[in-house]
Amino acid sequence: MATVTELRYYPVKGCAGVRVEQAELTPAGLAHDRAFMVVDERGVFRSQRRDALLATVRPTVEPGERLALAAPGVEPVAFSVDTVGPRRKVELFGAPFLAVDQGDEAADWLSRVLGVPSRLVRVPPEHDRVTDGLNPGTSGFADSSAVHLLSRSSLDDFNERTGGAPLPVERFRPNLVVDGWPEPHTEDLLRRFTVGGAELGYTKLAIRCSVTLVDQSTGAKAGPEPLRTLARYRRAAAGGVAFGSKFSVLRPGTLRVGDELTVSDWGSSEL
Repeated sequence: MATVTELRYYPVKGCAGVRVEQAELTPAGLAHDRAFMVVDERGVFRSQRRDALLATVRPTVEPGERLALAAPGVEPVAFSVDTVGPRRKVELFGAPFLAVDQGDEAADWLSRVLGVPSRLVRVPPEHDRVTDGLNPGTSGFADSSAVHLLSRSSLDDFNERTGGAPLPVERFRPNLVVDGWPEPHTEDLLRRFTVGGAELGYTKLAIRCSVTLVDQSTGAKAGPEPLRTLARYRRAAAGGVAFGSKFSVLRPGTLRVGDELTVSDWGSSEL
């Protein structure tokens, strides 16, 4: 039996996550997950792939519909979240969306921290994105599916294979970390499961990119791991290297650390 050992949501895409003991799982994922996104002057999203300093930005969702941003060496900023302002066009992996700009104060602060012109936008209430995979769903500004799950056994197995200093789970930016499966990559085989009253359906494997090379505490590129080791044993048939799995939300609910996973449908590995 596997249980949830960590819950994390990432208010601003590409920025630091928030670890919690309890969270509401909405149709778009954990509440507030990737609800905001940093874009360039053309509206194209910024990612740690090119702007690694995003990792050092620590967002906090505050009561009263406010968002606070902090980063090393600068004064933090906090502002009221705008959900009703004019919509602007933004672009995520070449796909067009509409978003609500969060104003000049947030934009000036992010531009100063990242060293490039940047603006902060939010998913509008009418956001109706449809994500792909075996069980299509929706999400905010996540790369694709609403929920990324990683098992502790998969991480432990990976760290044994590197022969070097172990990488922390933060490097892989999961929403749910589960423990209790003796076999690594059991999450690859999940097709449908319940947890904490919610139900999730498998969409696809999590194909890893250069974001995993960024030290999430410093925003600096930290060498060839994990991609070098993953390339030796986790090459996916569709291309790239896989680590963890992604899921859509079939039924919302409340999740808590310690909740057990009950699997109703298993499948075969796509590797």
